[in-house]
Amino acid sequence: MDDHFLSAHSDQNLPIALALAHIFNRNGLKRPARAVIPYAQRLRLFPAFLQQLEMESNGKRVSALGVPLTRGSAAMVFGDAGTNGQHAFFQALHQATDIVPVDFIAVANPREGDPAAHQKLLANVIAQAEALMVGRSEEAVRLELGGRGVSADQIATLAPQRTFPGNRPSSFLLMDQLTPEALGALIALYEHKVFVEGVVWGLNSFDQWGVELGKTLAAVVLPELTGAASNPHDPSTTALITRLKA
Repeated sequence: MDDHFLSAHSDQNLPIALALAHIFNRNGLKRPARAVIPYAQRLRLFPAFLQQLEMESNGKRVSALGVPLTRGSAAMVFGDAGTNGQHAFFQALHQATDIVPVDFIAVANPREGDPAAHQKLLANVIAQAEALMVGRSEEAVRLELGGRGVSADQIATLAPQRTFPGNRPSSFLLMDQLTPEALGALIALYEHKVFVEGVVWGLNSFDQWGVELGKTLAAVVLPELTGAASNPHDPSTTALITRLKA
């Protein structure tokens, strides 16, 4: 993946393509969040890794030159393993008022587990991507409900609720196998993607000043919690410290 990023032409360069897709959704279409859904239980912590990689690297409002940004930077990243996510937040992905782009990650050939169960897993991830893209028209819903003998009044109420708008974007990353080498390539893909985003946004992706402020303030608060005299704080913080010391 490192060699590919260095040598592949821009129109065939996967980190660049992924970065541009994410930047277009973040800045062009004003979508502040993105879901990452691996349909592989061994990748269930990968969304948490990307939270640190993306939000800590590019979650900034000022450029590397000290100039305030005029457009959004890192998207908020969340996610879970596919089957868990389907029963947790996919309702919002399909039908909520806000559109959240999705990165689907799937493994073509499992190295463990039941092959039949894995085929069902692949069927689910493909179907979810298709449903987000294609959706379901109200006309199709009305025809289905009418064929099941549902009354006209019930159809009028249910059809809008069962309509899927579609046109909700996703990227689909398909790995041949989940090997150590493949996992390393996946991690490197997103690392280079974050670097490209930082270049486009004019950020220094390798500092984290926002994290430092909380650490500095914690060093002041800790002695106060253990009996030292209180320092001046805002009223809310003072009330919290007072309550904990009571």
